[in-house]
Amino acid sequence: MDKRWQAGMMAMVTAVITAVPEPVMSAEAATNFDFRKKVISLSGIMTVNNADQYVTRAEFAEMLVKASEYREIVGENSSVSVFSDVKKDNQYASFVRVAVQNEWMNGYLGGVFRPDQYVTLQEGAKAALTLLGYTNEDFKGDQIGARMAKFEYLDLKEEIGLSAGDPMTKGDCINLFYNLLKAKPKSGNGIYGSVLGCELASDGEISPLAMADVTLQGPKLITSENELDRAVPFKMEDANVYLNGDPSSAKSLYSAADSYLVIYYNSASKTIWGYTPNDSDDSDRCMARGEVTHIYYKSTDVMTPSAIELNDDTEYQIDNSEMQFAFSVYGTVEIGDMITVIYSKSGEGDDDSVTRKILDYIIED
Repeated sequence: MDKRWQAGMMAMVTAVITAVPEPVMSAEAATNFDFRKKVISLSGIMTVNNADQYVTRAEFAEMLVKASEYREIVGENSSVSVFSDVKKDNQYASFVRVAVQNEWMNGYLGGVFRPDQYVTLQEGAKAALTLLGYTNEDFKGDQIGARMAKFEYLDLKEEIGLSAGDPMTKGDCINLFYNLLKAKPKSGNGIYGSVLGCELASDGEISPLAMADVTLQGPKLITSENELDRAVPFKMEDANVYLNGDPSSAKSLYSAADSYLVIYYNSASKTIWGYTPNDSDDSDRCMARGEVTHIYYKSTDVMTPSAIELNDDTEYQIDNSEMQFAFSVYGTVEIGDMITVIYSKSGEGDDDSVTRKILDYIIED
């Protein structure tokens, strides 16, 4: 089925950052960042809301684990206290332990980790390079300088406008992990993102559709707020929400649920894609509801349906085997059934220049 982030000096650093005017993001940069957010959200590495929020070292440790092959085997509970300031019942204890054991991050003298201290770009650079397979032996002389040079050479700093000692925001972490997913490991085989099931699209960027297809759940028809709460296995307040292809909010999704809504969701990333009836050129998926009035077949193949028509007098093409079976004489959909179709739309202008291809459907009781 068609199935996407120091105690003494920190106050001074924060004050300086606050005083610096926030750069204005161009429309193109904003679009690119929205795309990166969608990919990182699908990956399950981190939540992508509150992009201006600074990231602590403990939070960054969790992100690193979720960006690694350990993501499926590390739980939130730890049986030991690795640092005096990260007790075993700390929600980040397991993530901190794995991050330090794998040398993605380091502790401090005195057996402390400083979990609430903001993570810096140079710490992020070391972690990313280590995940790619680089070790201390790969950097001679000035280790920090050499690492930062390699970090930039591998395009891991792309879209990150920070100096080595600057604290990172969630937005910086989104860019860092996106760049990491695209990067080649030291071994030179493929991309790092293959660990998370990522693939590169023809334009050289990560394909969110390839990621979503594996773990996407849905479609589910929602007609009330209570149904929405019951439909997903996580809290709505924790969800990353898209509505008709655009970043949105749980509040907007609840509002849409009071009328008519179809959702897909990804449990790992706690992401929901909601669709209301729309035929928009800007939405990644469109949705229509109506009675099936015609099922069309090609003259050369009278057993395989090629299109349907609803009582809105709009024709929807069928070009994949799953949908062809569903609308065939052997399937579950018949003329007269009330259905919701989720479809892609291509072309512009009048209906003769537009193609609508069915991706999914829901039969109404």
